[in-house]
Amino acid sequence: MTLRSRFTLFTVFWLIFILLLYNIFVYFFVIRVTTQGELTLLSSKAELVLESLRHAENQRYDDPKLLSDFYNANEMMRIVMADNTIVNEIGDTELRTFEPIFHKGISSETREINGQRIIYLTVPFYENGTLVGSIEAARRLTVLDSYLNILVGALTVTSVGAVVFAIFGTYWFTSRLTGPIGQMVQTMKEIDRSGKLQMVKLNGREESVELLQLVRAFNQMIERLDRTLEHQKSFVADASHELKTPLTIISSYADMLKRWGRDNAEVRDEAIEAIAKETERLQNLIHSMLTLAQAEQTEWLDISRFDVVKVIRELSEVLGTTFQREIKVYSDGYTVPMRADKDKIRQLLLILIDNAIKYSKQAIDVRIKPNKSGIKLEVTDYGIGVPENEIPYMFERFYRVDTARHRTTGGSGLGLSIAKKIIDMHEGKVEVYSKPGIGTTISILFPRNL
Repeated sequence: MTLRSRFTLFTVFWLIFILLLYNIFVYFFVIRVTTQGELTLLSSKAELVLESLRHAENQRYDDPKLLSDFYNANEMMRIVMADNTIVNEIGDTELRTFEPIFHKGISSETREINGQRIIYLTVPFYENGTLVGSIEAARRLTVLDSYLNILVGALTVTSVGAVVFAIFGTYWFTSRLTGPIGQMVQTMKEIDRSGKLQMVKLNGREESVELLQLVRAFNQMIERLDRTLEHQKSFVADASHELKTPLTIISSYADMLKRWGRDNAEVRDEAIEAIAKETERLQNLIHSMLTLAQAEQTEWLDISRFDVVKVIRELSEVLGTTFQREIKVYSDGYTVPMRADKDKIRQLLLILIDNAIKYSKQAIDVRIKPNKSGIKLEVTDYGIGVPENEIPYMFERFYRVDTARHRTTGGSGLGLSIAKKIIDMHEGKVEVYSKPGIGTTISILFPRNL
């Protein structure tokens, strides 16, 4: 059963249940109020008869005028003595067929005769403190029953109308309510059929906030998937291009070895050196690609607390000794505690300092600036710099600035992409300041506690 059908049936069921309770309440409430009014009218007539008896000393109980002055059509009145003897009676013939019942107190009840409701009242009267008899009065509720029939008809018509309106109204409302959901289902089916990502189009109707949020979240997910697929396609294309070059070189030198390497030692040495060099580049490239693939996992980070100053100084000493370069470390504090992945922060700084070494000849500055908002790390080189229009693309995969796009540096174009991934996973922010011929500063702001 569809959501629309369930919602419609649920709404109609509860509406019918509520209308049934409401109609029953109205029906019996009207009966009670109107019957009470009729009973009050008969009680007033009985009191008037008693008043006449009290004020008229010579008034006889069997005097016809005693009751005729208060008699109306569809009514019956009579005086019954204590021995159940009727001494005075007037009114509707059918009503007079009721057996007299002497009561010592006031009593009232509703009876039926030939399918019609009758209200019956008994009021006792006294003479010199002695119970003498009672006045009985009965009245047909014909007019009241006709009004009740009209009321039942009106309630039935309005209830049926309300149910019909509820069915169509609920169906229309649920159509609007489930419309975006249906669009998403159709879009998913179309995506499954065609293999192309599509978004749900909003038609401008007034939808609920929750449904708009659902549609927007779906569209954002599709947009993100589309970007991810595009990045994957671009990554595969770039990786294929990057892998093709070293493999082509290795294949060429291997072929050269087959032809002339056995007899020519110079050719053999050149080929072996080239193959070893390209193999190393290939290994570095594959290692970087695997690192980026691992970075997509949610548990890639191993968070701990460490002294970032100590990590940077140790790394700077190792790189400075290895490449025979001067790397200066400046810190506002002797120790700066940081909560992050120690190995990934070290890898990040290794990438940045290694880039600075490749593209500059002068000393490299590394600054550590703790503040209230977090910890800022800056790596500055005074080398060739980066053109301003190239800065937005520096962290893209396999991207190299044109002036540095030569293989003497041995770069794969993935280092800064890995660095950016590490920054993002540590909820950091990165800014690049660079001018060609002057140098480049990469500034990273990390939260103190991740």
